[in-house]
Amino acid sequence: MPITGGCRCGTIRYDIALDALPSVYACHCLDCQTWSGSAFALHAMLPDDLLALDRDAHCFRIDEVEQMPSEHLGCARCMTRIANRNSAVPGMIILRAGTMDRSDEIIPVAHIWTRRAQPWVTLPEGVPAFGETPTPEQFQTVLSKSGAAAIKRGSTSLAAASVI
Repeated sequence: MPITGGCRCGTIRYDIALDALPSVYACHCLDCQTWSGSAFALHAMLPDDLLALDRDAHCFRIDEVEQMPSEHLGCARCMTRIANRNSAVPGMIILRAGTMDRSDEIIPVAHIWTRRAQPWVTLPEGVPAFGETPTPEQFQTVLSKSGAAAIKRGSTSLAAASVI
């Protein structure tokens, strides 16, 4: 069964070419808190070619105000941000995991930027947690152990850069 998802209003839809839900991580950085309006954001990092997003998805770039310029994709109608790309992880796309139709099945396999976590957030025991951004090798290991599908394509491997 393909993995599907979309924006809040249903205008923009997508498919992920995977048989199982991708591995998801929680980012507690201040940018993710602000972007999500919550205590953290849930992301899945995927090879770009696994995500088939409606052509009508709105695209905008943020260059001047971010350390890592990025391209964001989503719905212009309801303002749902579905995914983004940045040069820190070429060939990869960072999906907003809450936009998946089966988001109720998500269990984060790691937590990053926990030094910025809200004081009332309790992290689960046994789940890897990193105070800031883990090294690409650390992040690759965590996602690999969780059974992440297609986490390496050619010379592009997953890296936990500033990926919001």
